[in-house]
Amino acid sequence: MTGAASYLGRNLVGLLEEDPSVSKIIVLDIQNPTTAGKKTRFYKIDLTQPAVDSRLSEIFGAEEVDVVVHLAFLSSPSTATAWAHELESVGTMHVLNACREKRISKFIMRSETFLYGPHSANPNFLTEKHPTLGIRNTSFLKDKIDAEKEARKFAASNPHCCVSILRFAPIVGPTVHNYITKWLSRPLVPTVMGFDPLVQFVHEMDAVAALLLAIARDVPGTFNIAGEGVLPLSTAVKLTGRSTLPMPEFVLRGAVAMLWAAGLVEAPSAFISYLRHLCVADGELAAVELGFRPAYTTREAVLDFGGAMRLRDARLLQEGQR
Repeated sequence: MTGAASYLGRNLVGLLEEDPSVSKIIVLDIQNPTTAGKKTRFYKIDLTQPAVDSRLSEIFGAEEVDVVVHLAFLSSPSTATAWAHELESVGTMHVLNACREKRISKFIMRSETFLYGPHSANPNFLTEKHPTLGIRNTSFLKDKIDAEKEARKFAASNPHCCVSILRFAPIVGPTVHNYITKWLSRPLVPTVMGFDPLVQFVHEMDAVAALLLAIARDVPGTFNIAGEGVLPLSTAVKLTGRSTLPMPEFVLRGAVAMLWAAGLVEAPSAFISYLRHLCVADGELAAVELGFRPAYTTREAVLDFGGAMRLRDARLLQEGQR
């Protein structure tokens, strides 16, 4: 497992530690996940380093790895775009090179439904057949689109390997810290005046459950992983206990561009397009072929995240009053 110290990786390692069918977990990251136990063997690996694929091949061979779960992707945009490209796009090629050399039998990769992009021509629900258009000049999405392309090329030239790509809707939950949860945590949540698009989310534990299904079952392909149902953006904000702050788009874009340059906001101004246009995915293929049925609806995922956020706010208030 690459990216094992991420919130998805930590939860997945914890569950695999308790799974009697799993004999050994090899985690590759710059730090060991806190959930690592007796089954887990940690290797300090930085995917941005040149020729790391040789080291990966060595580890895969020595540990007799048969399944690779690739989670080494940023959960939030970064201003360090060159480093992020090395981690996600080039890093994925390093991992796939090692998988090719050692003839790994299964490769599972994390991706995102946001790769479809927020476009006015989007249908009500995007299926896996729709192109991943992303947003122009946004490296956070482009690097992940490139990584998907490399995984599909690998699948086509290595038919012995079961390649599964899981495109997650925005992940929320009590332990998740990404640009979506940071945006929703603001006392006043900025939105675009005159727009209230439908949105969807997936709960963090449903995301982990989908990864477990992909590990347990040999189901190649690309799958949208989302909670059932959608919500108007304003309703999702209200369910967290916050209030929206509608702003004219040109004002919001200008303000976010300056704040992003100063490192004071969660994402660059291009992401404001998600506050205007629909970008929700159809999860039917994952239900039929992968057997994924989310335990949390979109509404329930937002409520669980909002409840945890209110508890954190209450604790901080109590500590401040002491």
